[in-house]
Amino acid sequence: MIPSSFPDSTEIARLTARMLLEIEAVHFNAREPFTLASGLPSPTYIDCRKLISYPRIRSTLMDFLTVTVMRNAGFEAFDNIAGGETAGIPFAAMVAERMALPMTYVRKKPKGYGRNARIEGAMTEGQRVLLVEDLTTDGGSKLSFVDAIRETGATCGHTAVIFYYGIFPETEKTLGDHGVQLHHLCTWWDVLAEAKAQGTFDAETLDGVEAFLNDPRGWQEANKV
Repeated sequence: MIPSSFPDSTEIARLTARMLLEIEAVHFNAREPFTLASGLPSPTYIDCRKLISYPRIRSTLMDFLTVTVMRNAGFEAFDNIAGGETAGIPFAAMVAERMALPMTYVRKKPKGYGRNARIEGAMTEGQRVLLVEDLTTDGGSKLSFVDAIRETGATCGHTAVIFYYGIFPETEKTLGDHGVQLHHLCTWWDVLAEAKAQGTFDAETLDGVEAFLNDPRGWQEANKV
């Protein structure tokens, strides 16, 4: 069960950013950019998977995620919590436990043998499903998971993530056009603000990150290898 009293969304965002910085899940490097899954460069990288190794932090963030969803979507809005393969699976399990709901997970692709299923666990027609993931960048990867859920006859109109990039303006439109509302705890802007407040990185690094956040597509184009 979750506690009955929580900070407001602004304080949740600040605390989430602080926790991500504390466990060094946040990486900034403008001089030697990271390569994202898209192949594009970025001076920022976040590893939300590290959270599963920190019990106090993961428990607090799952409380935050659960209450954020309930505040925004309703306290009796869901019948099933689905995690996206693979990073979303542990977080979906923890949210499902807090909400006392069944948990399932969605494969990226049919497994290719047996039932050739994409949904693992019991999901039935008419259930209202919350998709839980670790993060979202532009929202595109969520659509395949949502479609797989809907193919069972269930509905999926909400997805919840710990971290949302918050720098690509098309993200919420992409999800919204697909009938999905996004819920999140913090963005890169929250992390940058907390990193500045703590002095976690040097000023040159933070300036480089801020330049990227203000114009990510332009920064990536200028820094292609």
